[in-house]
Amino acid sequence: MRTAILALTASSFLAPWCSSQVLAQQTQVQAQQTLDATPTTIAWGYYSAHAKPVLTVMSGDTVVVHTLSTCGDPERLQAMGIAAADIPAAVTAIYGAKDMDKGPGGHILTGPIAIDTAEPGDVLEVDIEKIAIDVPWACNGFGVGRGYLPDDYPYGKMTRIPLDRARMVADFAPGIEIPLHPFFGSMGDAPPESAGRYNSAPPWMHGGNMDNKELVAGTKLYLPVHAKGALFEVGDGHAGQGNGEVDITAMETMLTGTFHFVVHKNEHMLWPMAETPTSYITMGFSTDLNKATEMALHNMLQFLETDKHLTRDQAYQLSSVAVDLDITQLVDTNVGVHAMLPKAVFTAAAGGAQ
Repeated sequence: MRTAILALTASSFLAPWCSSQVLAQQTQVQAQQTLDATPTTIAWGYYSAHAKPVLTVMSGDTVVVHTLSTCGDPERLQAMGIAAADIPAAVTAIYGAKDMDKGPGGHILTGPIAIDTAEPGDVLEVDIEKIAIDVPWACNGFGVGRGYLPDDYPYGKMTRIPLDRARMVADFAPGIEIPLHPFFGSMGDAPPESAGRYNSAPPWMHGGNMDNKELVAGTKLYLPVHAKGALFEVGDGHAGQGNGEVDITAMETMLTGTFHFVVHKNEHMLWPMAETPTSYITMGFSTDLNKATEMALHNMLQFLETDKHLTRDQAYQLSSVAVDLDITQLVDTNVGVHAMLPKAVFTAAAGGAQ
């Protein structure tokens, strides 16, 4: 598996491995478009290689995407104490639409967005430029038989959490304020065609419902492309989350994201990876936590050997002394583990080991 793509930064697009097509795309005038969440611009509960794009853009373009939360329809929101004036019209329009084409999952995802030149075997770089919280509320809830401790909580509960967007804190309860940390729980492209209409809940090689709170504004997400156009979808907005997401939801809310798309030709990456301003991130997804951990670690070792030119032994040792293995989430059928390596460990003096 080739992982050189992970080492990209905004200043390194002219690296030798970068194809001439990518370079040409970077010199084009970038376009920006807006994609609202409407009954005709969403994929309800699925990712699919056969999904019809609702918007097609070029590599190098930027799209401002509006998304819904997983908190439910207007009646459910008002039952939680959310004022009708604080419920965007898009919620009423989408939940009130007739004959919606719903997949096996529950997430309302905006898209898919096709990137014109993307083809199987390429890599889609998604630069998360901005994330805005659109409403002054979030919700958190658990249901019967769901979450990490279903036997301990054999009932359901849904709670409204007020958000102070000026101070960027959530008023969880009297005396408890949580700093807001907005990110999208679900960002992905189409899975392999053989997967069919893939449930939006389990994360996999297409990304999807990763629930990785490190994927905030300023992060680059790299996704393997499995279908023509890549078919990017996004949703499941979170105002914040703890690693594990143990009751099955975060602080679910409505977000608007600004995404810059770049196609890298013929990179043949297998699993999603990410790069924050301070860290490199590899990921693992499996029904088994040990296997997910092994996957995240193996992907990090491969990155260190391929991109940072460490020996196999050096990569293993550096992972032990500098890489954090964190549980991403435990509740989405495929559990997630991500490995984080601080960029600061690489100095100018590292030379060939960078």
